[in-house]
Amino acid sequence: MLNFLWLGLMLTALVTGFLNGKLPEVTTAAFQMAETAVTIAFGLIGIMAFWLGLMKIAEQSGLVKILARALRPISRILFPEIPPDHPVISSIMLNLSASWLGLSNAATPLGLKAMEELQSLNPHKDTASDAMITFLILNTAAITFIPATILGVRVSLGSTEPNAIIGTTIFAGLCATVVGILAARVLARLPVFSIRRERASDKKVTDRDNP
Repeated sequence: MLNFLWLGLMLTALVTGFLNGKLPEVTTAAFQMAETAVTIAFGLIGIMAFWLGLMKIAEQSGLVKILARALRPISRILFPEIPPDHPVISSIMLNLSASWLGLSNAATPLGLKAMEELQSLNPHKDTASDAMITFLILNTAAITFIPATILGVRVSLGSTEPNAIIGTTIFAGLCATVVGILAARVLARLPVFSIRRERASDKKVTDRDNP
């Protein structure tokens, strides 16, 4: 899907430049932006290596596991349908802790494992459960207390205060998380999104037609 999106943007730029007689400017801008992208990418190497190394130390020292245990009570609120002593809770909390600390490499396998375990608890294998949707929202909203990538971009572009966006980044992620969870809770209560009610209704009709 993204490939088609980028192709559409490129074709739109080329057609617009051709119609306006500015095709040479479009070509020049494309090469300039390609050079800028390489410059930014090389500038990110140092800052990303530093933060990833720092976060790896946090992971190896057990900080991620400590944070996961501290956040365990929150799981009862976010995932009320999952037994509190189920192993999937540990996978979820470890994934979220790694994501919040910016450990995307560590968060990915933990997230896949957690989703597999959530699927094993899902009574409707062909449809995502409420817990799976909530878990996806928490990962998509992506609250990150140490946004290393954004900090690296700002440093590479010569920002005098690269850390100035940390507070607003956390606030934006928090707002996205709250809105996403509230939307999921509200939509789950609507009959049109209720699989249980729909299938229970179908079962009653089947039982009535086949006494």
